Amino acid sequence: MTIQRSFKPEGSSDTRLPDNLKVRPPRVAGNADPQVHYPRRTLRAIGEGAMWIAALGGFICIGLVIAAYVFNISLIMFKTGSMSPTIPAGSVALVREIPASEVQVGDIITVDRPGNLPVTHRVTEIEAMNNGQWRLSMKGDANEQPDPVPYEVVTVRQTLGHVPGLAPVIVWMGSPWVMGGLTLGAATLVTWAFWPRHKGRRVAE
Repeated sequence: MTIQRSFKPEGSSDTRLPDNLKVRPPRVAGNADPQVHYPRRTLRAIGEGAMWIAALGGFICIGLVIAAYVFNISLIMFKTGSMSPTIPAGSVALVREIPASEVQVGDIITVDRPGNLPVTHRVTEIEAMNNGQWRLSMKGDANEQPDPVPYEVVTVRQTLGHVPGLAPVIVWMGSPWVMGGLTLGAATLVTWAFWPRHKGRRVAE
């Protein structure tokens, strides 16, 4: 580097340095405007929030699977309103398998019917049989007449609780298009979260 000397007349107060000796501030590589990083931070926060929600949903699903095997718990969807207004159509009920000997009059239970869909109604009468089975008479809350014939069972599924309007959501999420979209979205979030990011480095001229 060559330093040029500057001469000034005697008595002059000019102390400016030559252009090649002026100190210039360091420049940040890339875009130096800090406002440009705000959208990126917002998108990152949204992505991380979505990943936490997805992780929470995954833990809930795992918990339901474990409960299904350990406690014999499953879900029942109500397509009809035979149990309205107690359980309206479109509800999803949480049920647990129990011995028929534990059933009491007034319980809402689900029994399997060979060759037909299961039925979920309220127990109106219980009768013990000699072969270890139990004969249960049932009736839907919205039906005027009881079920045509009683059910002879050893085990039943007892209703623990229900959520109205959840059945259409489960059916919608079971669609191949929805499942494919959710899978693609989850893969995109995971890829975006672990994609390497290059931080700006200060470069001085």
